[in-house]
Amino acid sequence: MKAKKTSLYILLLLLTGVLIFFGPYGDHPVSAALDRSVYKQLKIFSEVLDIIDKNYVEPVNAKDLLRGAINGMIKTLDPHSSFMTAEMYKELEVETRGSFGGIGIEITIHKDILTVVSPIEDTPAYLAGIKAGDQIIKIDGKPTKDITIMDAVKMIRGPKDTKVTLSIMREGNTQLKDFVITRSIIKVASVKYKILDDGIAYIRVASFQDKTGEDLRKAIREMTSKAGPLRGIVLDLRYNPGGLLTQSVAVADVFLKSGLIVSTRGRAKGTESKAMARDNGDEPTCPIVCLVNEGTASAAEIVAGALQDHGRAIILGTQTFGKGSVQTVIPLENGDALKLTTARYYTPKGRSIQAEGIVPDIVVKYQRSPGEPDMEDYVVREKDLKGHIPSPEEKKKGNNDGLMQGDERKPPPERKDKDSPKGAFKKRPFGDVTTDNQLKSAVDILKSWEIFQKKSTK
Repeated sequence: MKAKKTSLYILLLLLTGVLIFFGPYGDHPVSAALDRSVYKQLKIFSEVLDIIDKNYVEPVNAKDLLRGAINGMIKTLDPHSSFMTAEMYKELEVETRGSFGGIGIEITIHKDILTVVSPIEDTPAYLAGIKAGDQIIKIDGKPTKDITIMDAVKMIRGPKDTKVTLSIMREGNTQLKDFVITRSIIKVASVKYKILDDGIAYIRVASFQDKTGEDLRKAIREMTSKAGPLRGIVLDLRYNPGGLLTQSVAVADVFLKSGLIVSTRGRAKGTESKAMARDNGDEPTCPIVCLVNEGTASAAEIVAGALQDHGRAIILGTQTFGKGSVQTVIPLENGDALKLTTARYYTPKGRSIQAEGIVPDIVVKYQRSPGEPDMEDYVVREKDLKGHIPSPEEKKKGNNDGLMQGDERKPPPERKDKDSPKGAFKKRPFGDVTTDNQLKSAVDILKSWEIFQKKSTK
């Protein structure tokens, strides 16, 4: 017991010493590091820790207490900052390479409830009928109340061919619905493509992984070699949850010859940066229509914003998610890591997308299949997340605790189906213009492009 107490106090002294000598960012002068009130709070923290250690009904583990304190501290920040154990850090590295064991969903914490941002297409979750906005109340029968994102990911992922049960509450339903999903090796093909009629290319970018920019260039070269010069490109970023910032820059650079792609600005030194487009000599010159929706987030919004600001593409669809913040993963000495929001990103014209999103040039809502209600007005966006970094407009109103004042949601529509886990989702063929009205609108625009050009020339 004495050794445990000694280690506990040493940890406290080290924590206090680091803050005194280096400040919260490690490069600020001592005078600016902390004010007296913080020292008082550290003293209270030490007292509480000592009381728990001496008086709690069961023996406590100092490491668990301090790790809990760290998690609690980070929870007071925005919903995208988190503490990762060494195991979680390795999982994150694996995910960016595009292959991992799981069911294929993007999740967040919304109003203290584990919520689906979007399923990744062609994955077990997607095919089972999991939808954006679904609330995950239980995982394998265990309640998700107060669960962290990382803990939820750990529970949902697992070896191939094993099962996980998600108990889902969906808007319009009054009872939980269990989805029993078989895990698989999730190999997310970040770039899929095909040639449509009249030499129009359809390119779907599902996420931004470590080779997305390179894969996109290869796709365009292959389509051009088969079909000749492209008459137009439909770039589909719908339900793209984001990924690597470097790859969003690489993707935008495929279509831009020059100019600013994105800039980042933060509070600490070294967080300001600018990414510029380079003339590689192989940029397509044909017109582009970029498809977006409420599931288009983060790195995908960077691409859409850059193409929109440079006038390189028409943005078509519905307003995007609105995640305009940059997370830096900072490895720690013991193998753990801190994912910390360190900056905001801005489009070439200086727009902050945070809690605002990209507004399409042409708004076209997606037409759902018969009997399925339009859920676009009920999905979760950045501005709905408690504790999100507020937009300039929200700062004026002084509200960032969920839905903005005057932006209340409508009651959910009555569902016609019973959301049966089996067969609830009918997969639409890839790039099928006859079943995808947004894609059809994009193709119609590109087909008429040459006609308008000829008319304007005359």
